[in-house]
Amino acid sequence: MIDLRSDTVTKPTPAMRDAMLSAEVGDDVIDVDPTVIALQEKTAELLGKEAAIFMPSGTMTNQIALRCHCSPGDEFVCESQCHIYNYEQGAFAQLSGLVAKTLDGEKGLLKAAQIRGVKRHEDDHLVLTRLLCLENTHNRGGGKVYSKELTQELCNLAHEQGLLTHLDGARLFNASVATGDSLEVLSKPFASVSVCFSKGLGAPVGSCLAGSRDFVRKARRARKLFGGGMRQAGVLAAGALFALENHIDRLAIDHENARLLADAVASTSSFRPMDAIPDTNIVIFHVDEAWGTAKKFAEVAKERGMLVIAFGPQSVRLVTHLDLSTEQIRTACEVIREIGSRVA
Repeated sequence: MIDLRSDTVTKPTPAMRDAMLSAEVGDDVIDVDPTVIALQEKTAELLGKEAAIFMPSGTMTNQIALRCHCSPGDEFVCESQCHIYNYEQGAFAQLSGLVAKTLDGEKGLLKAAQIRGVKRHEDDHLVLTRLLCLENTHNRGGGKVYSKELTQELCNLAHEQGLLTHLDGARLFNASVATGDSLEVLSKPFASVSVCFSKGLGAPVGSCLAGSRDFVRKARRARKLFGGGMRQAGVLAAGALFALENHIDRLAIDHENARLLADAVASTSSFRPMDAIPDTNIVIFHVDEAWGTAKKFAEVAKERGMLVIAFGPQSVRLVTHLDLSTEQIRTACEVIREIGSRVA
């Protein structure tokens, strides 16, 4: 089965499993797991931050960042289709008592004009605006990349208003490979950055939250509160550390494979890709209503040995990853063309 549902479906490679099997471990809750420490130090170094902390998921790293930057009743600003707002059960409200102000971006990307004056003036009747959150790459935007120039401009405007900044960089490694800009450059304008190891890098579990030492110390306390303190977590951290050391550069293959899929979609009369040339490893396309629905496409594709996600009533998402060879992608392209030639 060719599984294009997500880059989270990957299995650890044999070499990664070996690294996990031989990992030196301790009790991370009392800060003595050497492999976790090595992962945190490596992540902080790559992102250009003072420190980092390992957690089970990107949802946890994002939500703890919000909690540490804001107080109950505060407002944070984000793009309306971002992961923090759409796919984390409104945890910012449930767990930390925060309010979200959403702005509609273009394929997930905000413009400078939207950030100018975004902070509410201080008034006893109003919430206090504290934080700007961006997502790079943007999942629902089809893996769109925030350039370093746009990132810096948006964050500068936020800082001028006294706002802090957080980056949901679940797929920041993809952004770095696509642009050629270092992870540090893409992370520099943010007080905190979350990165995920279980997406494009192919580790089985885990994310890191990076920032200043004081911020990470505060985040560590929140991690315990949220139930994210893990004991011999080095077994998991070893997989993430192996991924950092071996799987970043190969993301370029996933990006090229995504372009092959987008070409196949564009060659049909029934489907239309969000982007003719996707920025990274995500392809979102529209299914013509005359053909059918996204759900119908997913059902037909499964019958032909391909798994996809219906991303909306008429939209489908395809995601390339390290468990799919270019040969499998070419087979998927043939399936897409064949399905797209069907008459409703």
